[in-house]
Amino acid sequence: MRFFLNCDIDRYVFSCKILDGYVFLLPFSYVERIQEMLLPESVDKDKAGQVEKQFYQTGNLQPLCQFMEETYFKVFDNRDYRWTNELTIKTAFLTLLFNDTFYIMDSETSLGRSYADLTMIIRPDMRKFQLLDFLIEFKYVSLKQADLTGEKLKQKNIDELKTLEPVKEKLAESKKQLKSYQKILQSSYPKKNLRLHIYSVVSIGYDRVVWVEHELAE
Repeated sequence: MRFFLNCDIDRYVFSCKILDGYVFLLPFSYVERIQEMLLPESVDKDKAGQVEKQFYQTGNLQPLCQFMEETYFKVFDNRDYRWTNELTIKTAFLTLLFNDTFYIMDSETSLGRSYADLTMIIRPDMRKFQLLDFLIEFKYVSLKQADLTGEKLKQKNIDELKTLEPVKEKLAESKKQLKSYQKILQSSYPKKNLRLHIYSVVSIGYDRVVWVEHELAE
């Protein structure tokens, strides 16, 4: 039996985890706090849970990217553009994808002399389930760089967005990084038989998200 209860003790937030009769009092993660702020409505949380599970099991990132566009990014306004960069986009996705029950989550994973944006490696005791391993690189293109308004972006389909020159450049840059990271990551888990899928994710402002799954390098 396992369930979670949020407790407020001395102004700190904890997650009380009860497993097989033992109670574990652990700090409520920073990522989970952000998700609570960005998804206050239970219906949004239910939808987020559905798209997360679908991604973990199938590797289809489109429903999650669509959820980002339609729900998550709506909390940001024009003033937020000043501070937005690739770290902002990665953090937003991380708050949705975060699951330390199924995965070893690692942001800025050290791979050789570089750092991958996000790796999600299935925990050893969870490999019996239908789950996939992930390596994701995030990029950001501002509306100014795209030379389009948010309204114009919404009128374009995914294939059209991929032809935008700044997006093409970011995708090419990301692909090159991922191919390098992939080999190092696989060599780090020689006995795990990784079910690895690798992705480039490019956010254009807070309006559209483009993603590409790349074939693994031989």
